[in-house]
Amino acid sequence: MQAHTPFYVEVQTDPNFAGQVDEAALKTAVTATLHHQEAPAGTSVTLVITGDEQIHRLNRQFRQVDAPTDVLAFPAAGNQPFVEAPGQSLYLGDVIVSHPRAVDQATATGHAPSAELALLVVHGTLHLLGHDHAGDKEKTAMWAAQQAILTGLGLQLATTYQE
Repeated sequence: MQAHTPFYVEVQTDPNFAGQVDEAALKTAVTATLHHQEAPAGTSVTLVITGDEQIHRLNRQFRQVDAPTDVLAFPAAGNQPFVEAPGQSLYLGDVIVSHPRAVDQATATGHAPSAELALLVVHGTLHLLGHDHAGDKEKTAMWAAQQAILTGLGLQLATTYQE
């Protein structure tokens, strides 16, 4: 059971993967990331667990990359009104994860698919919060935050997320 948090996380899982995904654990990973990064109370995130076909389509449409990927993050900041209404949550955006990619990467690195899903969810949520890994300094900061969050979740992965 997830403890009460000041954050809102909606998980949408493709029915093909519903029995293979611990939605509560993924909500905990998002919440841990928001806590670690000191996101304001009321922050909300949508997490979508899908297949390669949908993530491939989104990657092609929004990044002009004609291939599936493991995780995409779509920040909502550009769609937010200039002034938030009192009591309204801050919608950060969507994190989209390919379940088949997560399983393949978990197998390749020797850890559980649930751990790989948590890694990808943390990574995507950090992107929503403004982290990037385009430059060495940004990458170092993002990887350190990612590792701290995963350690806090009790996950000691053999490797960290790599582009």
